[in-house]
Amino acid sequence: MALINYELRSRIDDAGRLRVWLEELEVAAPAADEVVVQVEAAPLNPSDQILLFGPADPKTLKQTGSAAFPVIEGQVPAERLPAISGRLGQALPVGNEGAGTVVSAGDAAKHLVGRQVAIRAATGTYSRYQTVKAAACLLLPEGVSAREGAAACINPLTALGMVETLRREGHRALVHTAAASNLGQMLNRQCLADGVPLVNIVRSQAQVSLLHEQGARYVIDSSADHFQDALVAALDETGATLAFDAIGGGTMAATILSAMEKVAARRLSTYSRYGSPTHKQVYIYGGLDPSPRVLDGQFGMAWGVGGWLMTWFYDRIGSDAAAPLLKRAADELTTTFASQFSDEIGLAEMLSLDAIRAYTRRATGEKFLVLPQQDRA
Repeated sequence: MALINYELRSRIDDAGRLRVWLEELEVAAPAADEVVVQVEAAPLNPSDQILLFGPADPKTLKQTGSAAFPVIEGQVPAERLPAISGRLGQALPVGNEGAGTVVSAGDAAKHLVGRQVAIRAATGTYSRYQTVKAAACLLLPEGVSAREGAAACINPLTALGMVETLRREGHRALVHTAAASNLGQMLNRQCLADGVPLVNIVRSQAQVSLLHEQGARYVIDSSADHFQDALVAALDETGATLAFDAIGGGTMAATILSAMEKVAARRLSTYSRYGSPTHKQVYIYGGLDPSPRVLDGQFGMAWGVGGWLMTWFYDRIGSDAAAPLLKRAADELTTTFASQFSDEIGLAEMLSLDAIRAYTRRATGEKFLVLPQQDRA
């Protein structure tokens, strides 16, 4: 008997009308090198929310449809449509990662049937089933549940990739913004284990306390009056010349570069009109602040601001270099790279206006886990 899938999809038409719904479809038999995974848990990441609702005005969202098959409708302002022209008219499946049990496999992957795996899926993990290449599955260690492995593919590999970037580019310490997030807490645990100095930038005293309790040495509150002085002091002590910025917009990247240059310039034996020759690098890997990025300050002439994407980083370093990082992610899923979730919801619940208001707050410590098998038998 064929498996029936329910898959969350998002579409914005040329007029900016948003529609998010559950598509019912039959699961095709897997090819020889593919597996069908029954998705049992999938995290709700910020990047998923961006695809789910696009730049729609939250005030325009309304719920229609039925209890079993709810629909969310909304409107994207006309001035925001050019930025998403590439997705207009397409019914896009949503969900970047998840975990579950292999329930069917092609001839070359029969050995995976019944195993628990984590997956990254371009076709969307907010669904009951996903068909993926067997080679793309991360086999979960014995005893690790789908809930524990749901976020195995993005945050752990991002943290590992950041430290690997530091090593490859010859830096000695890191700066990380939005550092109280699930990813930030993972990166803190990894850097403590690896002996990599880490400067954590957060936005409240409560987040300072949270990371200090987890052993972090350098935690700076960006909302405090003394933020820039504290940042310079931490950079002076650690020698950090590499930052990963999840904020994206505003002045944070410039603030970090200016502080790095101030520290580097202090160490010059003679004055140089070009500033310090020490290269300072900020990588933007998130967009928590959608406002324009402002690069205004004294950075010297040796600096860079660029984008950094985890998947492209692993593509670039190749499978041989990636293999030990993937193994470490799997081996330390319940320790270094453990994720915490504040709530669990089913597929249909994702399209409840109350749930949407809750999971789109992006408040620290409030990360949702989607359980696709929860809604229907």
